[in-house]
Amino acid sequence: MLRCLAFQPIVSRFNLKCLVTSMVSSLVAISSAMAQVDVDSFPEAKLDFPIADGPFEPTWESIDEHHPGEVPWFREAKVGIWIHWGPQAAGESGDWYAKHMYLEDHSAAANHRERFGHPSEFGYKDVLNQWKAEKFDAERLMDCFHQAGFRYAVIMGVHHDNYDLWDSKYQPWNSTRIGPKRDILKEWVDAARSHQMRYGVTFHHEYTWWWWQPAFGADTNGPLAGVPYDGNLTAADGKGTWWDGLDPKDLYGIPLTGYPAYEPIHLIAHGRQGIFDHHQEYARQYATQWALRIMDVIDKYDPDFIYTDGNSTQPFSGKRSGSGWKCDAAQRVVAHYFNRTLERRGDIDTFAIVKFSRPQHGLASTSESRVSGGINSSRMWMGERAIGSWFYAPDFVYDSGSVIHSLLEYVSRDGNFALSVPLTPEGELTAEATTMLEEFGAWMKINGQGIYGSSAAFTFGEGSHQLPGGGLNQKTADYEFTTEDFRFTKGKDGALYVWCMTVPDDLECLKIRSLGTSRKGVSPPPKSVELLGSDAPVTWKATGDALEITCPMMKEFRTAVGFRVQY
Repeated sequence: MLRCLAFQPIVSRFNLKCLVTSMVSSLVAISSAMAQVDVDSFPEAKLDFPIADGPFEPTWESIDEHHPGEVPWFREAKVGIWIHWGPQAAGESGDWYAKHMYLEDHSAAANHRERFGHPSEFGYKDVLNQWKAEKFDAERLMDCFHQAGFRYAVIMGVHHDNYDLWDSKYQPWNSTRIGPKRDILKEWVDAARSHQMRYGVTFHHEYTWWWWQPAFGADTNGPLAGVPYDGNLTAADGKGTWWDGLDPKDLYGIPLTGYPAYEPIHLIAHGRQGIFDHHQEYARQYATQWALRIMDVIDKYDPDFIYTDGNSTQPFSGKRSGSGWKCDAAQRVVAHYFNRTLERRGDIDTFAIVKFSRPQHGLASTSESRVSGGINSSRMWMGERAIGSWFYAPDFVYDSGSVIHSLLEYVSRDGNFALSVPLTPEGELTAEATTMLEEFGAWMKINGQGIYGSSAAFTFGEGSHQLPGGGLNQKTADYEFTTEDFRFTKGKDGALYVWCMTVPDDLECLKIRSLGTSRKGVSPPPKSVELLGSDAPVTWKATGDALEITCPMMKEFRTAVGFRVQY
């Protein structure tokens, strides 16, 4: 007994030492896991997949040196249709449905469960399988867009959902194998070519690895609490099912665990940054496949531009949407693209849109769902707005006035304009969308001479009103401009085009103060002033304070009117 009593403290001391050592090791491990990697000092990896031969090396400096700069056809086309359509329309829940259906308190999740079932039993992979796009007719739709005045197409190739809309060499989860079993992208490209419309292809799959993380979760409440969603399935689970031979990992990615400082990871792009340093081998594979898929489209479909989505300075920057890794995948893709353009076309008439990139030759940008302060002539860019949201929902407001006002806000600031018009899950335009496009087309037939090929004038406009940002909706439809609100463009014919952002009353006198002869930069009085779409004579006079235009009868006009001022 004494021997046992004597031994006990020794054992306790030993256990205590082990316990303390274990706790210290655990704390070190936890501290290491919680520590955020310094993105700025983290080295940029150089990838080694092959690219087309040519003068463009995979650096931004080489791309800037060898690209000629502005691509003339883009300014001439000026107005683009943004074709943002794919299987996420099936949820009829607007943008980001594929992710939101796994967030149990989100309205999209409620819609999914009512429409399809619980995501442990009917997940997004099953949404893909049931999506047939049975009424989709690219030729008919492109004809409608062309008739409405659109002169180029922005065609989505893959969204954040990681499902390729073409005969993809590197992604088995694609539209030729699952769902409609059609090469959706090729049908759009063929339709654009038949209407002599330029076209670009957009890629949004850089988001996928952090965006899809909710698919690995489970409900926290309710009868199926704790039951894993289908993102947790493996290839072996597919034996005997419709997806036998496919691996869910190729669609959803993998769970990114071990990053408590970044949680929730699926929100990392919203003002945060980080490196997934525990998954470097996977990161290299992921970035390489990201690039190869874009290059697959370049080689198969010869687009006039490529577009990478994001809110960082470049893909895989380690910050915001580029969080996760730092590498030169984007530079390699863009260099390959331009070398391939030279090989095929003999000169460079293509470009890449890399949102939020720094201005340089070869790279254009966008202004998504917002209107910038003034003229931006530092680079090629386009404003982009969606009717309602970026995927279909049944309650959108289709208002041609919102579209016309958006167009004038962007072109007056030296940008292009691209409009997203949602297609139904089946691949059709709603009746309301068709009417809106017809009204916009009628306006463009009257006023297009001051839009196509135009550039910014000496100022973008005057007045105190500016169209609100966000999706085009009831708020933008109800927004009121006054006859003191004007926008300006310089037409390719050299004339100044003055756009009144509303329709004046009959015989109303407009005073355009920016064109007063005493204003700096204003030429002598104009030689002529005419109202677009009218043969009626326009009475005008130039004073030191303003160009005063007395309008004729205006009852035939809608939304906004244009005056051609010739000096």
